[in-house]
Amino acid sequence: MKMEILKHIGEMETLSQVTAALWEQGYTIDFNLRSDQLPQGQNLLEESPFNFQIDRSYRFEGESDPEDEAIVYAISSIEGTLKGILVDGYGTSSQEDWQQIIAILKKA
Repeated sequence: MKMEILKHIGEMETLSQVTAALWEQGYTIDFNLRSDQLPQGQNLLEESPFNFQIDRSYRFEGESDPEDEAIVYAISSIEGTLKGILVDGYGTSSQEDWQQIIAILKKA
């Protein structure tokens, strides 16, 4: 993807377009993976949410089905060495454990 496309990330229409653009910007960690799913057994966002911040978020709404709503968070560590993406449902389809972590990040 070219840099001029990345400048207009808010104009992208699909979740996959936004996650691909964020990947190109260095958001390469998949924070949706739980600690027990990772080879090293550690998801730093889960374990130390106070060390992270939300850089940007992008909300997607389903045309006819509220279950299609999602939000993509571009998250980085406070010192800027780790960058990743968290994708969650929006509203009632949001996962409760992610809601708690996002609430911590929004307070930071």
